[in-house]
Amino acid sequence: MMGGPIIVHVDDVHEQEVVRVEYDDGRHTSIHERFLLDTPRMFSFWNRWDPGMISLKHGHQGDHIVFVLDGEVMVGGVQCRKGSHIFLMHGDRFGPWIAGPEGCELLGIIAGDGSAFWSDQDMADYQAMLTEAGARMAAVPPLAERPPFRAKGNPLPSRVLDN
Repeated sequence: MMGGPIIVHVDDVHEQEVVRVEYDDGRHTSIHERFLLDTPRMFSFWNRWDPGMISLKHGHQGDHIVFVLDGEVMVGGVQCRKGSHIFLMHGDRFGPWIAGPEGCELLGIIAGDGSAFWSDQDMADYQAMLTEAGARMAAVPPLAERPPFRAKGNPLPSRVLDN
């Protein structure tokens, strides 16, 4: 036991750009994330997506819940508006993700370590989708703040599946 609840207010956590897409016309869209809680058994985050932001089909290590707090996001062709609860079993992937015209705010909770994975085909499909939109993946600054558990030398890995 940890001795009681851990209470974190989203405004007290540093927001960081974690994914960025740049368009040929000079525009860009991003995902801005706040790591709320990170333990060896679960990971939770709040993120804000710019309007039209596109993210690849992917999964995370552990059962995963995403709740749409505001706006809307298309997930694998399904429109998810404010109030939508999205659940993914450990080992499965979902997406691609496309933020609506006003963007969106999401709350995510992942059982396990939270590390992300995708297949080579998921990445190829994502790059093709970006190319069709006149866009490309872009670098983001290194994380200014790592979640507490990750800061102790356990980085949040991203992996590509063999299938």
